Amino acid sequence: MPEEGLETTEFKEQLEEATEHALEAAEHRSRWLVYLSFCTALIAVLAAIAALESGTYSNEALMQKNDALLAQSKASDEWAYYQAKSVKATVYAVQAAASKQTNPEVAAKDEAEALRYGTEEQEISKTAKEFESEVKKDTELSNKSMEHHHRFAYAVTMFQISIALAAVSALSRQKTVWYAGLLVGFIGLLYFANGFWLYF
Repeated sequence: MPEEGLETTEFKEQLEEATEHALEAAEHRSRWLVYLSFCTALIAVLAAIAALESGTYSNEALMQKNDALLAQSKASDEWAYYQAKSVKATVYAVQAAASKQTNPEVAAKDEAEALRYGTEEQEISKTAKEFESEVKKDTELSNKSMEHHHRFAYAVTMFQISIALAAVSALSRQKTVWYAGLLVGFIGLLYFANGFWLYF
């Protein structure tokens, strides 16, 4: 009978040890799931910020492109006006040359008109060139804003993939999938930072 009591005591101790070991293992497993949850929440916040920045830069690019198109339209109008003045100046110059021998008074008026139109041409040309430089500036700004937009869009994509991998990891209880998700999230973080500064 004493042997049975000893075996029972040993069995009880082994059972308690196994239970403690199982509880520690369960705590350890649940701890990494807590880390996974916090990381996923942080990545979701970064994805939301990146999506907002992407939209903001996209809207900015559209507005800048719109400004460029408006300036291009104004430049085209100025060049058309320049051509009209140029044609008038040429007509008056030809008339002045033709009537110089027969009617010097009319020739003098025509020369004055040709000179006036020539002066106006220079002012119009200057205005048209200013509009063209505005077109170039606004187009460059629009292109740069689109580059920012693309970087943030890439960041959003990487963050979404990272979140999906974290969900798969939590369901399958596989840490390696979570680590792969963290790696993709880090790539998203690089794109996110690049969205502000355009390093690459």
